[in-house]
Amino acid sequence: MLCAGGSLGLAWTGPVVPLPGPVRGVGLLLAVLVLPLASLLVPLFVLRRVPRRKRKVAWQLAVPLIAGVAMGVFGTAAGDQTALADRGRWTEAVVVRMDDSGTNHCDLRAVDGGGISPSLSEGDGCHDWVTEGDELRVRYDPEGIAGPTESVGRSSYGGMLGSLFAAAVVMGTWGAVRQNRWHREYDGG
Repeated sequence: MLCAGGSLGLAWTGPVVPLPGPVRGVGLLLAVLVLPLASLLVPLFVLRRVPRRKRKVAWQLAVPLIAGVAMGVFGTAAGDQTALADRGRWTEAVVVRMDDSGTNHCDLRAVDGGGISPSLSEGDGCHDWVTEGDELRVRYDPEGIAGPTESVGRSSYGGMLGSLFAAAVVMGTWGAVRQNRWHREYDGG
């Protein structure tokens, strides 16, 4: 439960607070990689008397790993949404550079001359038909943490994040109980 909650909390907090870039990067690394891996490796490698060659991994422990990575990714997106809702501002922006190698990214500058950071992604309004010099109306974060967006609608990540958290906790608990049962069987035999 600690790993799942930590992964979700760190991912969401980064853009909302807003944390400085290096701290946010470390938090995202912890949320997407370290904590999900810990949910798999801690039950497996906690000091046990079972020899390493006879240790088994409960398949249930794969679910918290996958759910933890998803919570890190979607928790960051939910945090970006919350940050834009709280401190975002609408502005007219000009596309200064369009990178269409793979996924589109547009570098923007406000019409009044101020820079907008980070770049606008394809899913948030940098479509294939957008070219350099085009004007777009975007909502951006003056702190430069949350990515800008062209859309006004707000999708909710609450249900999905709650389901991922519940799946991680339930399956992680079930897998840890199975690991402990195998440990006790080895001690008894």
